[in-house]
Order: sequence, then structure tokens, then C-alpha cells
Amino acid sequence: MDRKSILAELEGDILPFWMRRMTDPKGGFLGRMNGDGYIVPGSEKGAILNSRILWTFASAYRVLGKKEYLDTATRAYHEIRDRFTDKEYGGIFWSLDSEGRPKDTKKQFYAIAFAIYGLSEYFRATGDEEALELAKSFYHSIEEHSLDPCCGGYIEACTREWGTIEDMRLSDKDQNDAKTMNTHLHILEGYTNLYRVWKDSGLRERLSGLINIFIDKIIRPDGHLGLFFGDDWAPHSTAVSYGHDIEASWLLDEAAGVLGDKELAAKVKSVCAKVAAAAMEGFSPEGGMIYEYDPATGRRDSDRHWWVQAETVVGCLNQYQKTGEATWLESADNEWSFICHHLIRPDGEWYWSIHPDDTPNTTDDLAGFWKCPYHNGRMCLEVLERGLCSMR
Repeated sequence: MDRKSILAELEGDILPFWMRRMTDPKGGFLGRMNGDGYIVPGSEKGAILNSRILWTFASAYRVLGKKEYLDTATRAYHEIRDRFTDKEYGGIFWSLDSEGRPKDTKKQFYAIAFAIYGLSEYFRATGDEEALELAKSFYHSIEEHSLDPCCGGYIEACTREWGTIEDMRLSDKDQNDAKTMNTHLHILEGYTNLYRVWKDSGLRERLSGLINIFIDKIIRPDGHLGLFFGDDWAPHSTAVSYGHDIEASWLLDEAAGVLGDKELAAKVKSVCAKVAAAAMEGFSPEGGMIYEYDPATGRRDSDRHWWVQAETVVGCLNQYQKTGEATWLESADNEWSFICHHLIRPDGEWYWSIHPDDTPNTTDDLAGFWKCPYHNGRMCLEVLERGLCSMR
């Protein structure tokens, strides 16, 4: 893994794929490309997809300075501002139809957090005050409608009008619980980036509180993250998500670093080392990181998902920077080798996953509601900004 190969993947594959193949002539971006590489007409457009495109291209412009990345980021920003933002009740819609009209109008706080993440990065890259103000408004929406003043943390979702909603799930794969690790992780991620550009005391308090929620409520004694919880933080799941473990190990560390609290940062460093070590139970040097395992049932999903591999590279590099232990750099290098040999498609982008028999998953999307350039694009940008390369 070296700068040349990372740049080649980012600028020769990932970013061009989204600029050339997923731009919608009617505005914004197309909603879905299937696993065989064909656009699916009439597909709904997700808030997650568009917010992640916004973050990726804003970050690419900030780091690499190319106008075409700014143009794509601005296209995504206008889509969030003009179509996804609910101008009557605030927040953003979960999805639009293929013509850009509101389709699913529920308020999923995971999606609002990603809008904050993208908008704050756009401000970092451009200084656009309007984008920052929109990010602030979404922060206030989360604090007003999602924050649990009794037990702490944040609930999952509301109706468009911020009322109680029966089905809070992000997807059909999730449990219908009031609080989840996933939403808390990405609120933390969005708040971290917002705090970089807006040193608000209330935001600082909430970000510090989120870190402590992970330490006190979400991270288990064995170092793995709990996934689903009741209102009172009673755990509702025994499954292990290795990708979320390794992703959290560096996002928590990043959050503490942005806060600049030395005492909290030292505490987080120790916790993140434990989480990263636990995540590596799912890793093999030749075969990447598997998806999930439930010790209570024995169920194991051994597919190697695209986003899990990308987060494994960043998490391992982060631990190498924190500890100086060469084994972490070697693991990042081995993971990158697996990505290059198995996940990167000849026709652009990455497969959704690699099956246990090392064949690619061509059933799930190449681009769509959840398949976005954020994990793999961010991996490349993190490597470039951290200035790290392999030992080979």
C-alpha cells in the first residue's frame, strides 16, 4: 500500500465512477445500479446516498483541490438543500422518488446525522456559510427531537412531524429498538465534524457525552459493541459486528482528538485499543474481515463486505499511529492487498462483498441506498491525510 496505488484507486476508479455513471441528468444522482452494473430505472433516491456523496466529494476537493470534485460536491449539496430538506418541519426526508419528490418522509436521525457530516465537510472545503447554517439547524433538530433527557442517548426515528413512529428500523435487517449503536456512532461522527468548524459549547458537551455513552453503555466488557438497546439501555442483542467495532475504534479516537480534552483522549485511547483488538477476532491476513457473528446462536456471516474492509484499513492504521506496533501496519497492508485482489471491480467501484468461497457478490447493488463512495473513498482520503504507506 503506497500513496500511488491509493491515489490511483481514488482518482482513477472510485470518484470517476460516481461522477460519470451515477449523475442524474434530471438533478442530483441516480438512485440505484444493480450488481451487474445496470441502472435500475425509477429507483428511489436515499438521503444516506446523497449525504455520503456530499461528504466524499467535499473531502476530495478539500484534500486534492480539483474543481470537478467541487462541482460534484456542490451538486450533492444542492440536492440536500433544495430537495431533501423538509422546509416545513425541518430535518431531511428519508427518500425521494426518481423525479426528486418526497417519497418516505419519516425523520431517521441516522440520516440527519449524515447530512450534518456532509454539510460540515462542505463548509470545511468551501467556507459556504449557508451550508454551515443548515448543518446547525439539523443539529438542533436532533437535540430537540431525538435526545432522551431521562436515560441519555438518542432515539432512532420520528414521523415527518416529529411524532412517535412505530417502526424505527433503518432497514429490514435491523431490530425495531429505540436505541442502536449504529445511530449513535454516526451522530458522534457528524457532531465531530461539525465541532471542527463550529466551537459551540453545547455541541462540545453533547459530543463528550456521546463518547461516554459508548464507554459506559455500548462497549461490552469483551471490547465488542452492543448493537441494539431498549430505552433504558438494556441490551437486546448478542451479535458482534466486526466492521462497526473497527470503525468505532478510530471514530471515537477522532472525536476525542477534535475535542482536545487530554484526559478524555487518554481514556479513549485505552478503550479504542481494546475495541480494535476485539474486532480483529474477525480478521485473517489472507482473507480480510468477516461481517458478523452471534455467539449466542452460532450464526456467522463470513462474507467480506466492502465497507468492513475499508474501515479495517483505517482502524489498523489508526492503531499503528497510536501504538507504533508494526503488526497493525502489516494488517492494514494485508487488508489492502485483499481489497485489490478481490473487491475492486474491473469495470469500476467495489463489489458489495466477497463470499466465503472468494467469489464476488453480484446480487447486491454496486450503487444505491446503502452502497455509496463514502467508506472506500474515505479510506483512501484517510491514508493520504495520515501520510501512511506500507512496509513493503
